[in-house]
Amino acid sequence: MSRQISRLSFEELSNEAQALLSARVERLGYLGEFFRCTGHQPAILVPFMQMTENLKKALPDKITELGALTIASLATNNYERHQHERLSVRLGFEPEWVAAVEALDPDAHPLLSETEQAVQRFLIAAVRQHGRNVAVEFESVVDIIGADQAIALLFLIGRYLTHALIVNTLELAPPVPSIFAGVDGQ
Repeated sequence: MSRQISRLSFEELSNEAQALLSARVERLGYLGEFFRCTGHQPAILVPFMQMTENLKKALPDKITELGALTIASLATNNYERHQHERLSVRLGFEPEWVAAVEALDPDAHPLLSETEQAVQRFLIAAVRQHGRNVAVEFESVVDIIGADQAIALLFLIGRYLTHALIVNTLELAPPVPSIFAGVDGQ
């Protein structure tokens, strides 16, 4: 874990970052290490988190969580994956659905709807192929969820890959365990 990046306290964050994160810190009961590190760049962190909130408005919860879990699993970002497992369950999605998403095999899981399967097929292809040669998968998604949501999905990929690069580079430990901890050793 990088110790060259000092961990800021909530009080050390910029006023704008504090205002943006206060409800989250209050709800969770802690300031995540991601924010304690990235708080050094409030002019980037604040729009990044505003983008996160805007993505939640642009996409249905189930598609947002499918995207977050898929990309976190592909990028081995357990920090985000564990948090989104918990959020998915809080939003009313069954743990079995979360496990089906994290299996990264959309055609093998009947718990995923046809829409969710198509979206996950696209997400996997886009991440693994860096957005190249994914026209068939993307057009399928546009046909199903429409152009506006498909563009939001592209931004969602960028958001969660950015988070993964930061967390993995800084070797940040997940703030919470997987919902499957103890079940399968995750």
